[in-house]
Amino acid sequence: MTAFQRTDATGRATGRMKRPKWQKLEGPFIAVPTEMLLSPAHRELSRAARQVLDRLMIEHSQHAGNENGGLICTHADFMRHGIDRHAIKPAIRELEALGFVRVRQGGAGNGEFRQPNRFRLTFAWSKDGPATNEWREIVSEENARALARSARAAVDPPRAVERRARLAS
Repeated sequence: MTAFQRTDATGRATGRMKRPKWQKLEGPFIAVPTEMLLSPAHRELSRAARQVLDRLMIEHSQHAGNENGGLICTHADFMRHGIDRHAIKPAIRELEALGFVRVRQGGAGNGEFRQPNRFRLTFAWSKDGPATNEWREIVSEENARALARSARAAVDPPRAVERRARLAS
């Protein structure tokens, strides 16, 4: 019998192993695949994108992993996490372009009609099913770099620009 074997009242082994105290996890956590951390897409992330991803993982773990696909994280939440307000939108676009998150756009409005964006981490299980791991589709450093740069440099979609022009006139 090993030191980690669990025993019953008679001293016989129950067949279940007992974890030593130093191996027990304390508090909420999220599993991040090592393959993702070593991927070209992850290596190309900007500092702001890493901070946004960290904040979304914190939000995911605060909901015990049950709200992926419906994670709500506001600009105020991101700013409290130390991200400059002008860096939030480009960082979210970058994460989406590199396949780490999917965003379901909310809607701006007054009071009760306002809807927040909802986030899904692609490397974690969600309400819709298993992890999609869309970041795996990016296999080269050059491709990841180009996607990240274009996402950071992107401007508002044409629809938003047209709406602003219409409101100004």
